[in-house]
Amino acid sequence: MRFPFLRTSLAISLSLASNSLLANGLALNEQSASGAGTAYAGRASSALDASTVFGNPAGLSKLEGKQVSGGFAIVKANVEISHVDSTAPGTNKGDMVPLANVPFAFFAMPINQKWNFGLGMYVPFGLISDYEKGFQGSSHGQYSKVAVMTVQPTLSYKVTDRIALGFGPTLNKIDGKLTNTLLSSKLGLGQDTLVSIKGDDTALGYNIGLMVDLSEHTTWGITYHSKVDYTLKGRTKFYSPLPVNGRYKATLDFTTPESIDTSFTHKLDDQWTLHGGLTWTRWSRLASIEAKNQGVPMAQFSTVKEQLSWHNTWAYSIGASYQVKPDWVVRTGFALDQSPTTNEHRTVRIPVGHRKILTFGAGWDASDKLTIDLAYAYIRENAAGINHKAGSNAVLKPAYSSKYRNSAHGFTSQATWRF
Repeated sequence: MRFPFLRTSLAISLSLASNSLLANGLALNEQSASGAGTAYAGRASSALDASTVFGNPAGLSKLEGKQVSGGFAIVKANVEISHVDSTAPGTNKGDMVPLANVPFAFFAMPINQKWNFGLGMYVPFGLISDYEKGFQGSSHGQYSKVAVMTVQPTLSYKVTDRIALGFGPTLNKIDGKLTNTLLSSKLGLGQDTLVSIKGDDTALGYNIGLMVDLSEHTTWGITYHSKVDYTLKGRTKFYSPLPVNGRYKATLDFTTPESIDTSFTHKLDDQWTLHGGLTWTRWSRLASIEAKNQGVPMAQFSTVKEQLSWHNTWAYSIGASYQVKPDWVVRTGFALDQSPTTNEHRTVRIPVGHRKILTFGAGWDASDKLTIDLAYAYIRENAAGINHKAGSNAVLKPAYSSKYRNSAHGFTSQATWRF
C-alpha cells in the first residue's frame, strides 16, 4: 500500500533525525515544547494543548474550543570516540550526527459535551549517523538512517467529569537506509565493497489513553503506544570488485516497539505544579536487523544481518512548573533514560548509553488566542563501549572496539493558536 502524502511529508518535514534526541534507542520525544520543559514528566496526565493527541489521547477531553499546535525541535549532538582498537585502517573523528530538525503539528476540537476530535502529525522514531569516508569502523556501519512519520486521527470520550478515554489509530510511514564498507581491497581486488540497503513501508498502529482526576488537584494518566510491524521493500546494492556487484531486490522486517507511559500531575497551589512520569519500552523486539536479498550469486550475501540483542528499558522523569504571572509560566525537569543495549552488543550505528536529561522551558500567553512555548534540554550519556567482533571473513570485516561519549543540546519551540 502506498501513500504519496506521507512520502512527501517525510521528505519535506523530516530534515534529519538524530541518534541523540530526548528519548533513547530510536524513539523520539520531540512532539511538544510545552512538555519538553518538564522533561516530559506528566505527559500522560496533562493536557496543556493539542499535543496531548500524542501524549495522552484522553487529554483532548480537557481542552476547550478549537486549537492548532505546531513547532519543531533542533538538536545539536556531540560525539567523541576514543580507546579505538582495530586492524582496519582509518580515522575516528566522531561528531557523525548532523544537525537535526524534527517537526510536529496537532489539531483539536470538541464534537459535543462528551466527544472530542484530534489530529496529529509527528515523528515517533528516527536516527541518522553519517561517519566520515575513512571511518575505521565502517565495515560495521558507515551511514544509517531510519525515519518514521505518523498521522494520527483521534477521538476522546468523557466517561464522567473525572474520567476520560482516548483512542487514535496511527498511519506510519518508515524510510530506511543502511550502508557499510567491506575491505575487499585487502584481498588484492583493488577497491573496497560498499553495501547499501534502502527500503520503505507503510503500516498501521494505535495509541490509547486513560486520564483520571483523582482529586481537584491531582491527575493520573496512562498511555499505550502500540508496536508497528513493517516489511520494508527496496534494493540492496553492492558496489564491488567481487562477483556480487549489482543491484538486488530486498526485504527487511522491522518492528518499532510498544511503550507504556504513566504519570501524575499535582497542583500544589495557584503557582506550583509538580509532575512525575515513568515509561516502559519493549526494545527487546529489536533482536536484529536482517535484509533478505533475491538473486545474489554469492550465498554469503543473500542475507545481510546485524545483531542488536536489545532489551526492555525504563525511563524516569520529574518536573515542575511555576506560574510567574497569569500570562507567564516557567518549567524545569530531569529524566533518567536507560540504554537498550550493552557494551557487548552496542553498534556504531546506534552507540547510545544510559542518558541523563536536564530541561528548562517557558510558556507565554501572547493573547487569549496565541501561546508560545520554548524549551531547552541538555543531554549527557554515560560512556558507551563498542565491541564489534570480526565477521566470518576477518579481512573483509575486521573487529572494531572503541568508547563513545555522547552529549547534545536540544531546543524546542511551539505555537498554539485557539479559535
